Amino acid sequence: MSLSCSECFSDLPCGEDSNTIFSDYGDDLPEYTSDIEPRLPEADESIAGLLEDERDLTEANFHQWLDASVRAESVAWMLKVQKHYGFQPLTAYLSVNYFDRFIHSHKLPILNGWPLQLLSVACLSIAAKMEELLVPSFLDLQVEGAKFIFESRNVKRMELLVLRVLDWRLRSISPFCYLSFFALKIDPAGTYTGLLVSRSKEIILCYIRETSFLEYRPSCIAAATILCAANELPDFSLITAQHAESWCDGLDEENITNCYQSMRRIVLNTLKKQPKVLARLRVMSCSSINSCNSSSFSSPSCKRRRLSYENSWADEKEGERPN
Repeated sequence: MSLSCSECFSDLPCGEDSNTIFSDYGDDLPEYTSDIEPRLPEADESIAGLLEDERDLTEANFHQWLDASVRAESVAWMLKVQKHYGFQPLTAYLSVNYFDRFIHSHKLPILNGWPLQLLSVACLSIAAKMEELLVPSFLDLQVEGAKFIFESRNVKRMELLVLRVLDWRLRSISPFCYLSFFALKIDPAGTYTGLLVSRSKEIILCYIRETSFLEYRPSCIAAATILCAANELPDFSLITAQHAESWCDGLDEENITNCYQSMRRIVLNTLKKQPKVLARLRVMSCSSINSCNSSSFSSPSCKRRRLSYENSWADEKEGERPN
């Protein structure tokens, strides 16, 4: 439906006539359409655009610039902090992405020890600022066994260096961009889409520690991840890389297969390392429950840590911790 400008301004709060406002146009008044919001592009077109941007990415073997064990240690620490504060999976992915891109583009004086720890803190801080509503202070971010504690001014300087090296390009194409699209290819009805996407995010965070992760494009990782998650469900156990290749143009069956096999090994190894906990049913009387509750509240070891939003999430005072 099209509306003329005079009709749009029929309820002016002032006493002016709408015709006088547009008198300079004469009889050729501009027209406005009620469909003022641009239409969202189709999903296929969006994915095609992402794949096109992927082709523009520089092919680089990031893992050749840093020892695999050293990288794995830094990534593991960032994932621990992500889990500690409940950050989104994308936050963890971006922090590792910034870390790898920085290592490839900039030479650190020492490829272990405090320089990598400082870089990890800076990358995680930048990623959290990009994706999270509440971001811990620099000092509060250095938890989960951080070997070095840096003052806020040093972290800020490292943040600026990372931003300059990355040319302020922080919106990276990630496997998360494709997950929902690929999940719907397997499950058009959307019955298991949420489950597939959620499980795929867990697999990506598990796989991101490995240097082989850097050999594949985000679209390939996303396809292999959805395939890995789907094969865990009986209804989709027969889905293969050949099927995944048809999900969109630009996917390669061989790359998906190689990525899937590597990913599957890591997932299986992770499951083997998880401790098996047997559920126990304990029947307790009311008196024992009350005594247990009273003792737990009075015991200092059972007191939970309280987070103060004024201190934990605000900018910290420099010098509160040693450098």
